[in-house]
Amino acid sequence: MGDAWVNPSARPRSRERRATNSPRRGRTSAPLDRTEAQRVAYELLSRKAWTHRELLLRLQRRGAPAPIAEDVIKDLEQQGYVDDQAFALAWAETRARQRHLGGRRLRQELVKKGVAPSAVENAIEQAFGPSGEEAEALVAARREWPRLLRRGAEKAPRRLRDHLLRRGFSAELVEPLVKQMARLEM
Repeated sequence: MGDAWVNPSARPRSRERRATNSPRRGRTSAPLDRTEAQRVAYELLSRKAWTHRELLLRLQRRGAPAPIAEDVIKDLEQQGYVDDQAFALAWAETRARQRHLGGRRLRQELVKKGVAPSAVENAIEQAFGPSGEEAEALVAARREWPRLLRRGAEKAPRRLRDHLLRRGFSAELVEPLVKQMARLEM
């Protein structure tokens, strides 16, 4: 009687599965040629938009040598698939409207993604449009204010200030807005 029956089709333990079935671990360390780098770039771009810098880093991480990755990205830029200015504008508009982020935070995010400073400034100006950053800060404040009042009216102004500063609005913009919201509450 001895050995217990083992199902041969059972999945291997997680450690074994990770070591044998992971696409990253199973990948060879041979560098990508131009055709393969181009295929990887198209695959990445089919999922989302990338900045020049992000795509370069990702291609290098996947095994493309820097000169080949640069060459592939230059071709993609000529074809219109990689456009840092358009990416920055779309990113800034989306994040400003949906997440209610201020210019300072948008600037940080876009610089981190490798967008040129001139493109960043242009995108931020266009994202807020004629109403400006003040209107977006007011929307963010009005959304947050009732929740903060429920947590305690005496700390609400300070918490609102902190919230708006974390969202990337400037202190010069936040202070009068917090005072205005506090006056409305009283």
